[in-house]
Amino acid sequence: MKVFFNGQEYQIEENTTVGEFFEKIGVKGALGAKANGNILDLQTPIRASTELIPIFKGDPESLEIMRHSLSHIMAQALKEIYGKEVVHLGVGPTTDEGFYYDVEVEGVRIKEEDLPKIEQKMKEIVERSYPIVRKELSREEAVKLFEQLKEHYKLDIIRRIDTQDVISAYEQGDFIDLCRGPHVPSTGMVGAFKLTHIAGAYWQGDPSKPMLQRIYGIAYWDEKELEERLRFYEEVKRRDHRRLGAELELFLIDEDVGGGLVIWLPKGGIYRKVLEDFWKEEHLKRGYQLIYTPHVGKSHLWQTSGHLEYYRQNMYPAMEMEQEEYFVKPMNCPFHVAVYKSKLRSYKELPLKLAELGTVYRYELSGVLHGLMRVRGFTQDDAHIICTPEQVDDVIHETLDFTIWMLRTFGFEDFKVYISTRPPESIGSQEQWEKAESALKKAVESLGLSYEIDEGGGAFYGPKIDVKIKDAIGRLWQCSTIQFDFNLPERFNMEYVGPDNRRHKPYMIHRAIFGSIERFTGILLEHYAGLLPFWLSPVQVKVIPISNKHLEYAKEILEFLKSKGFRVELDDRNERLSAKVRDAELTKVPYLLIVGDKEMQSKTVSVRSKKEGDLGQKSWEELIELFGGLVESKVC
Repeated sequence: MKVFFNGQEYQIEENTTVGEFFEKIGVKGALGAKANGNILDLQTPIRASTELIPIFKGDPESLEIMRHSLSHIMAQALKEIYGKEVVHLGVGPTTDEGFYYDVEVEGVRIKEEDLPKIEQKMKEIVERSYPIVRKELSREEAVKLFEQLKEHYKLDIIRRIDTQDVISAYEQGDFIDLCRGPHVPSTGMVGAFKLTHIAGAYWQGDPSKPMLQRIYGIAYWDEKELEERLRFYEEVKRRDHRRLGAELELFLIDEDVGGGLVIWLPKGGIYRKVLEDFWKEEHLKRGYQLIYTPHVGKSHLWQTSGHLEYYRQNMYPAMEMEQEEYFVKPMNCPFHVAVYKSKLRSYKELPLKLAELGTVYRYELSGVLHGLMRVRGFTQDDAHIICTPEQVDDVIHETLDFTIWMLRTFGFEDFKVYISTRPPESIGSQEQWEKAESALKKAVESLGLSYEIDEGGGAFYGPKIDVKIKDAIGRLWQCSTIQFDFNLPERFNMEYVGPDNRRHKPYMIHRAIFGSIERFTGILLEHYAGLLPFWLSPVQVKVIPISNKHLEYAKEILEFLKSKGFRVELDDRNERLSAKVRDAELTKVPYLLIVGDKEMQSKTVSVRSKKEGDLGQKSWEELIELFGGLVESKVC
């Protein structure tokens, strides 16, 4: 068997471990190796000829090895605290920043306040510096071992392991766990860690199976880096859109109504109106035609579109009426096709741009629901552009330009663009794919945007552009998509009459800028930490009289600003000024207008900006100039 290392070729005996090979050639300090895209620890046998690249502490891949070992250390700690007989282990993988373990603890619901106790026990196991030993087992040995340990979730995993695959376990002290690896050589070789939070997770993501407790942790080699990440997590918590949405009274999700179903409260309703009015106005300026489509459609529609064949697991069950099956819509596309097909189209009508703020419903497992970011009912800012082959380049350029302009209007300037190309299994001709992929690249390059190619990452029905936006604390969010579709024009037999008076197949492009109103709102709230731009804020100004004798003057200002189209509230409570100011700041009102004797006498107001602090006294006319400019410019 051959191993290629550092440009040289070595002959090794079968089942030589990575550690044995490194020892033979004098490589010291490695924690594992990369081989054919996999990460192997030092105890893993080399089973086929390969190139080995060593992984040292500090290499990005070393974190995965270390974090994986920490998940086992946490599992061992849980068994030592709560008892081996009552703790049953699910899976314990690594994450981008740490690890988690899904566990069942009979009769115990682990709480956040229990995490320090678990951390302390983990530190004790680290201090013991147990060797972590890989053991390879026959299927019979594995079943016998985990039956003895009463680990029924592990037995479930063993049943699903292919008969050709190796079954391995890792042992440290008196703890053993079914695992493929990789792991560090001993429990004493892990880095700095912190347990962060607990969530629920169905076993195998199946709501018909038990709900396990998922305990999360983060880990880095360096204590300083861990502290930085913990500070980052605190900032993430401060910006959590779920907390902000409740505090600002924008939306709620009521379990009596249904998980993942958003109720927009009055202030959220005002916010949505402003957002949607802006979206509609900008689309109309660019030649889009607004449409409204039903929330349900006959099964025949979804059969034709292919949704029942390929997407049914994400759709709600059928409703039967008058011996017909209906489904709530998971997507708007088939309805837009129906609009296109409502009459025979001429090439002179193309490109036809159909746009809709269309609410769709998709069945998501309860374990993955997350505020506005992952819901079951949401409103897509959907558009479908139908054009001739000759129009493709111009349409894609215009669509991407509009997308980037819209995102910048909301204060996003840092983008990552991905172009996903043809996968092995696909429909459409080579000419269609080449033309579409070329148009996507030209559009991105002409706008001066850098991009990455996701080779083979396109949908089976067409290539696409994905735009990710970076928020104020550096997180990337998937947002906009521009997607070719060679599938629906074929399935629905879409045609247009060309200049040759013959019928032709059009190109169809799906496009969403926000993705959905719900998700984009969640991103905005976290980006701005709840302090939405003035033009978007449901309450733009709050008028605060210092005492009751200033109330009438405060009401005059209120009515004046309302008459100019601004969204204003009056705090007429019989409270101290400091309490009123504090409450207004907590609800992220952009501007406070404070009025007392001095302001009444001079017919002015004292202006306090949430972002800029005290702006001094201003006349009513100066207020209109200030606020009008903020609305007009969409300053963020």
